[in-house]
Amino acid sequence: MDYRTKPILLGLLAITVVSLADAHVNTTSTAAGNCSSEASPCKEGIILPMWKPQGNLSRGDKIARATVYMVVLIYLFLGVSIIADRFMAAIEVITSKEKDIIVKRKDGTTQVVSVRIWNETVSNLTLMALGSSAPEILLSIIEVCGNNFDAGELGPGTIVGSAAFNLFIIIAICVLVVPKNEVRRIKHLRVFFITATWSIFAYLWLYFILSVHSYGVVDIWEAVLTFIFFPITVLTAYIADKKLLVYKFLSKKYAPGGRNITVPSEGKHDVELADGKANPLTEEMIAHGGDQTDVQEFEEHKQDFVSILRELKKKHPNMDHKTLNEMAEYEVLNKGPKSRAFYRMQATRTMTGGGNVIKKAKLEKIADMIEEKPEIQHDDNCTRIFFQPSQYTVMENVGSFTVTVTREGGNLGQVCLVDYFTENGTATAGEDYIEAAGTLKFLPYEKHKQFEVTVLDDDVFEEDEHFYIHLKNPRLQKANESYSSLANEVTLSQPSMATVMIIDDDHPGIFHFETSEMTVNENVGEAQVKVVRSSGARGAVKIPYFATDGKAKRGLDYELVGDHVIFENDQTE
Repeated sequence: MDYRTKPILLGLLAITVVSLADAHVNTTSTAAGNCSSEASPCKEGIILPMWKPQGNLSRGDKIARATVYMVVLIYLFLGVSIIADRFMAAIEVITSKEKDIIVKRKDGTTQVVSVRIWNETVSNLTLMALGSSAPEILLSIIEVCGNNFDAGELGPGTIVGSAAFNLFIIIAICVLVVPKNEVRRIKHLRVFFITATWSIFAYLWLYFILSVHSYGVVDIWEAVLTFIFFPITVLTAYIADKKLLVYKFLSKKYAPGGRNITVPSEGKHDVELADGKANPLTEEMIAHGGDQTDVQEFEEHKQDFVSILRELKKKHPNMDHKTLNEMAEYEVLNKGPKSRAFYRMQATRTMTGGGNVIKKAKLEKIADMIEEKPEIQHDDNCTRIFFQPSQYTVMENVGSFTVTVTREGGNLGQVCLVDYFTENGTATAGEDYIEAAGTLKFLPYEKHKQFEVTVLDDDVFEEDEHFYIHLKNPRLQKANESYSSLANEVTLSQPSMATVMIIDDDHPGIFHFETSEMTVNENVGEAQVKVVRSSGARGAVKIPYFATDGKAKRGLDYELVGDHVIFENDQTE
């Protein structure tokens, strides 16, 4: 719809509403020009005063007043939406704060891992719920205070109706829109059961105190008890989420993992580990008391990024790596679960021309999550070593590429050493890349150190693959002293693992006509059109084609033979 037609349609809508209202008033009025005895009496507004006089108004006056009130209503609506948007953005910042935990590895070195300070379940039930329902809550409070604490036209139905819509309608739609032959699983099944049970109890409780025990009146003890139910709800959901108390003794379902470890799974499919083995970081964090849920989410995010990048490469074989990475980052961020608050913010931005909130935040989010070091208070006396960057995307025919390791903090005047080694992912050492291991030596005041990794090229069409590079055993070498690896002197910081994505260059190729124009004689009988395959010739490919009439008409001037051509492996035309 063109933006210039929207005000016209809005004005027509206002005229229609006023005309219908005027017709209703005329059919029920008891005196000409006066309000019907059946209509509710007009009251002074909280912000806008009542427009006097009320009686003996012409149709033009009614249309003018309706237009003014409609414009003011839309203005106030957008204002409330923008304020709620800012409020929710602030809450998102609060709940996304992270802290670093130091995990001791089996070889004695340490690993710094970032985890969120706010528990996801607690934040969704408290700050997120408050922020997303702020407009309804404020409207209800304003009405109650304006009516001397008597229920008005909005009443408890404002909150209860919104909550009921979220519980029943939204869940029903989410179930309905799942595509056929596909499955969606609830991530935290225990938390879902707890919150659903409390939600239904809340409806029954409100019905009891408003309609059964004391009709239309809320007593003090009822209000206090209702408020106490809220922290109890949050506490029970938190216990279910963290598997505390009785949940420790409930039976669990285990999925077998490599290296003799088992990973408990609940509410979703069994955890799949690359090549049947767990990532060393995952094993060691779980073994040393790390939060298993956070570790699994980190691994899942990394695998999602790799698989999405692979799919994008298939769809856009000639796109540069930087653009592919940005598209993959956006897809990963857009794919993740979102709260009700997110969709409310997104709707507000759409109405006010604010654009897509994910597109605006994707680079900052991904940079904070993958590339940049966490902004925390570090020990100034401790030297930190990490990869910078931690994600590499290279073509299969790149040969060798450079990996950078950085050190910060502590006494940079000392000699620092750290070991590195490669580990198979879907790429295999000896077939897809050359296994690398060694020691990097940082000379005094040297902040960056680089080493090369070699990728092996072949002529076999295959999926894009990846492997990992790890750091271990950081240590300082002091003058006239042996190597030292004390934790308070040197440590590994996040990210201490780099992921290398190998993009296969043996793709099927690009198909096009040899020439864009051909001239043939009318009596030639048959004319052959040559299709050329360039930039790769791997695999058998079927290319459909069709004809569109110009001045020549199909059936009169020409006939199309067939509807596709097939290129065999290594066939170029």
